[in-house]
Formats: sequence, C-alpha cells, structure tokens
Amino acid sequence: MSDLRPKLYDLVLFGATGYTGKLCAEHISTSLPTNLKWAVAGRSEKKLLAMVDQLGAISPDRLQPGIETASLDQDDLNALARKTRLLINTVGPYHLYSSPVVEACAKNGTHYLDATGESPWVLEMIEKYHEIAKANHAIVIPEIGIESAPSDLLVFALVSLIREELSVGTKEVIASIHDLKGTPSGGTLATILSIMDHYSFKQIGKSSGSWATSPIPRPKPQSSRSWASKLLGIRSVPGLGILTTSISAAPNIAVVQRSWGLLDGGKLYGSKFQYSEYMRARNSVVGIAMHFALVFAGLALVISPIRWLAKKFLYAPGEGANKEATRHEYLECHAVATADQDGLNPRRAFAKLRWDGSLYYFTGVCLAEAAMVLLNDQKLVQRLDGGLLTPAILGQPFINRMKNAGLVFEVEMIPDP
Repeated sequence: MSDLRPKLYDLVLFGATGYTGKLCAEHISTSLPTNLKWAVAGRSEKKLLAMVDQLGAISPDRLQPGIETASLDQDDLNALARKTRLLINTVGPYHLYSSPVVEACAKNGTHYLDATGESPWVLEMIEKYHEIAKANHAIVIPEIGIESAPSDLLVFALVSLIREELSVGTKEVIASIHDLKGTPSGGTLATILSIMDHYSFKQIGKSSGSWATSPIPRPKPQSSRSWASKLLGIRSVPGLGILTTSISAAPNIAVVQRSWGLLDGGKLYGSKFQYSEYMRARNSVVGIAMHFALVFAGLALVISPIRWLAKKFLYAPGEGANKEATRHEYLECHAVATADQDGLNPRRAFAKLRWDGSLYYFTGVCLAEAAMVLLNDQKLVQRLDGGLLTPAILGQPFINRMKNAGLVFEVEMIPDP
C-alpha cells in the first residue's frame, strides 16, 4: 500500500558502493540540485562511510548524502522503501538479488529505477509486480542504462517525429551500434554467465524479442529480411550500411516492444510497427565472421564447464576498468525509421545518439536524470500512475535532461530522393 506520509528522502541509491553505484553517486553529487534529499544505502556501513568521504572531497560545498544500512531481508527493504520517494537500485546480478527490492518498492508505492539488461528477470518482474505497482502508484522502470535506454529513446524520438510530421504510424525502425569502445565490468560478465545457470533456454528465448513483454497482442509479423540475410547474419540498410548481429539486441528489442504496447496501446508507434537492431560491420566478410563468432560463443556457453572456466578470468563483481581507461570510451547509435505509407517510396527519418566517456558513467547519468524527471514532473507521474514501465515512457523530458548532461541526440526527416 502506498504510504502518503512525508518521506525522509527524495532519492535513495541502493548498492551505492558497487562499480555502477559509485559512478551514479558521483553524478548525483556533482550535477543534481544541491537541495536534493538523498542517501546512499547498502549492507556495509564502513564502505558507505568511506564513499561519503570520497563524495565530500569531490563536492565539498554541498550537503552530503545520508547513510542507510540495509540487507536484502524483506523487512529491511520495506523499511528502506518507505523512507524515500524513489529508489535507484544497482545491486546485481538482478535476478539473484533484486527481486525483493522490486517487491518492496511495488508494495510501498516507491518509484524504482535500475540498470539491468537481464530480460528473463524483467519479464518475471512484469508478471509478478506490474499490477501491484500500478495499484500502489509505484513507477518501476528497469533497464534504464546502457541497456536499454539508447535504443528505446531513439525509437520513441523517431516514431514521434513521423507522427508529428506525417500524421501516420511507423512501419519499421532499424537501429545499429554504429561505433563502440568500452570494457564490461566484472558484474556484467558474471551476470551473463549466471543467467544461463539460472534460467532455461525457453525462458531466455521467450523474454528476448518475442513480444512477451508487450501488454497487448503483437502486430502482424512482417519481415524485410531475405532468408540469405537471416542465415549469414548480415544485411545492408540505406543510411546505416552493412549490419551484423549485435549481442545486445535481444534485451533492447524486448524493451522497445513493451514501449510499443504501453504508449497509447500501440497507436503512437502504429499497428504495423516492427523493430530490429544490429551492429555496423566494415564489410560483408567481417559481418559474417562477427555473426558466426557470436553464434559459436553462445553455443559454447551452453556447456556448463566452459561457463565455469570463463568465470575464472573475469573481474570480480563490483570491479571494472579504472577511470583513466574508461575516459576514452564512446557509444554511437544510429537508427532509420520508415513511415507506414503506401507507395514504393515511403518517407524515412534518421536518428543519432552519441556518448563520449565511460559507458558505466553513462548508465549512472541515465539513472540519476531519470530520477529527476520523476521527482520534478508530477503531472507526468500522475498520468503514468504506476506499473512496470520503460525508459521511453519518460519521453522528451528525459531526452532533454540527457542532452543537458552531455548526450548528443539528433533526429530528422530524411529528404525525399
């Protein structure tokens, strides 16, 4: 049941001493309003105290966060959720540790954000807690970091532009990772292996782009790919180039498909909407090689002894590349949308997103800036009302805040040929 009493905090960052949590805390401390009432939370008071000291050195002129110790015990989490308007959760792997965190927020009417990319777990949370969160007016948005905010926001911007300019829906959006440099943290790598231990292949397949996340029935299936393209894993798309299989496509597709159903019951995006996602390749030969490398790697990880061996070579969870190494990271994504128009040459639109710097810091920025949208925009919160939602639901206000934080985000109609 939602608690209407005044909250001690606007925002609590749970898992603040982990790799992503520290970066999120840094952005909150340096970039969010100085009058924000917030706290860092976790199991170790000693680590939290040390972290607050570090934040004080970065931002000595501002009020430092409160400290809340909490375990993953349900009573602890319920008490923590009742103290705050919104909780950011960076405790992963989420499928192992964070289900009770979602439960506490959903039942206590506390808004919730996380940075998971674990599609099977997200589908499980939708099935268990969407209606509970909605009844208690708790807005719960998983996957609002490097996965899957870029994809979801690009699609939202494109379909919104086509609707505004042409007054029609969108038939198809194709997105690609145009350029990427980054190093996964120990937590990310451990999560990939743990998911394969925890969920069946049927569960993983169901949650990965099968429209299972959509709250309404899927559009009629249509495909613009040939059988040869599907077999070899490459395709050529005007405006995007030669594309190949992307390891991050499945969770992103699942989020976009849920956004399609959530936003005006599919009417904003259109009744024929389809979405696919790839990675840019230098040429067809490289694209085919990349595709089969991912296929064989996936097949290898099916074998449990290989997963056990892979775990021996990972960063420990909570660790990752140092700040200097991540300074030169970047992500650039492109997407092309085709309007749902009759004729041989329907209008198209193009969108570009680019972030320069640590990709995990980008995730921290996403979490913090999304939190500010929910904390500041009460009309939006009242309209959304609650439930398991997606990054795109925060719409243009979220995009604007991310642009102000350094994200390059461009969208335009492609001129007629």
